[in-house]
Amino acid sequence: MIAIMLASWLVSWRLKSKFKQYSQIPLSSGMSGREIAEQMLADNGITDVRVISVAGRLTDHYNPTDKTVNLSEYVYDARSAAAAAVAAHECGHAVQHAKAYAFLKFRSAMVPALSIASRYMQWILLIGILMLQTTPVPLAIGVALFGLTTLFSFITLPVEFDASKRALAWISSNGIVTQQEYGMAKDALKWAAMTYVVAALGSLATLLYYGSLLLGRRD
Repeated sequence: MIAIMLASWLVSWRLKSKFKQYSQIPLSSGMSGREIAEQMLADNGITDVRVISVAGRLTDHYNPTDKTVNLSEYVYDARSAAAAAVAAHECGHAVQHAKAYAFLKFRSAMVPALSIASRYMQWILLIGILMLQTTPVPLAIGVALFGLTTLFSFITLPVEFDASKRALAWISSNGIVTQQEYGMAKDALKWAAMTYVVAALGSLATLLYYGSLLLGRRD
């Protein structure tokens, strides 16, 4: 768990460092994050998705519920390799939605159950640990709920990797970036993806810990 926490901190620090570095390099095409997002959507025949600006840093995301590509203020108006990577990546999710990408559909279907699980899971796990010598039932329920969140973390991985793949292919084939800028965009998205990898591994490690407590009680 300590190793996972350290890895998470290092990846987060590296991601912020990379985005700060690549955000300072002007994009040769001169396009802003908003313009790149709108063009990628148009090129994929998507006309019902809006590109909007949201507050914060690294708060960029695609919302399938209201069909909006939400770009942070540091990406929306920025004209850099980092902005191009992020804007295209979030539009990659919009393309997945439009094309009914299987893993995205599966992840979206899990959200209602996951929201309920997240609301009660920590309390159930705590009760389960406190009552472990009396009954294993509460902890077993908590482990099952945590297993759901872990599955969600791993389902997220192909969704994120595929969105980056679509983004990189599009910005390259449409002349949005130069060869050097493409390398920067690819590197930035790689470190962004690593945050999801570390999160999934951390969730799995925690699940195994609670699972070992449950199995130890049964033994």
